[in-house]
Amino acid sequence: MDRSIDVRSDTLTQPTAAMRSAMANATVGDDGFGADPTIQELEVRYAQLVGKPAAIFVPSGVMANQIAMRLHTKPGDTVITGRYAHVVAFEMGASARNAGVQFALMNDVDGYLPLDEVAYAIEVEGDHQAAARAIVVENTNMYAGGLAYPIEQLRALRASTSLPIHMDGARLFNAQVATGISAAAYASHVDTVMSCLSKGLCAPVGSLLAGSQELMEQGRIERKRLGGAMRQAGFLAAAGLVALDSMVERLAEDHQRARRVAEAVEARFGDTGYRASLCETNIVAFNHPDARGLVEQLEARGILAGTVAPDRFRLVVHADITDDDIERICRAVMEL
Repeated sequence: MDRSIDVRSDTLTQPTAAMRSAMANATVGDDGFGADPTIQELEVRYAQLVGKPAAIFVPSGVMANQIAMRLHTKPGDTVITGRYAHVVAFEMGASARNAGVQFALMNDVDGYLPLDEVAYAIEVEGDHQAAARAIVVENTNMYAGGLAYPIEQLRALRASTSLPIHMDGARLFNAQVATGISAAAYASHVDTVMSCLSKGLCAPVGSLLAGSQELMEQGRIERKRLGGAMRQAGFLAAAGLVALDSMVERLAEDHQRARRVAEAVEARFGDTGYRASLCETNIVAFNHPDARGLVEQLEARGILAGTVAPDRFRLVVHADITDDDIERICRAVMEL
């Protein structure tokens, strides 16, 4: 039987040869004392890319989001975000446990927060309801199928409120490549921004959180409280530098391959309402009453996909997926 094709997530990517070499030769120091030069270089590089004064390197995107929750809120506050946002649905209740916040959930099925719903969630403070103190946006929106946050919607959101906005930009560089809008342009409308290095960019470990100098100084304290202060971790940062320098533009290949799968999905499951035009980046996701059954049928054909809800199927194209793999996936989809 042919090898299995694993499209459960882009976290499955393997570090490149250039990353492995950079890791082996990295200069390291104790980052707990702010003395790892490679981590410092990575933090400066990311801050420049997103147009922020400072950044901090953390082990995971979840930790970056949780630090942001602590920076922008206090226990009992309400955070406005999407119903299916990663910080709500896919972090195991971390925001409630780590920051003591609750959520006002918006309909983000189109990949962005409706401005009228946001305004309503802010206004209810005058009616004896808990005050909204922060907003979280997701770019790209994973649950919505990797949709890029429309820049005009983000601009309007920023203009509508003085509340701090955090961008979960785990796949921000996918949005940049898909739309031609720079990461810095997106981030200019938010107070803090996070991006993952270990998804489509292929680094083995790590994410970055950026914002003002003052916020990042406090963020380092929150990172330590969450157990995220690493020591001689410059070898991980070395892979991150290669990711930022050489792996961003190649994301376009993932997007093109994902669109081919999306076209097969539309041809086979068009009755679900899915359209290939909904595939802007590297994620194909659609609702189906037997989504888990589809996953089982694909696995029997040597293709590992997944679900993000009992009725929502997802597959994610990444750097380790070839054109031949895509043809196999498309054939399998048509056989379902």
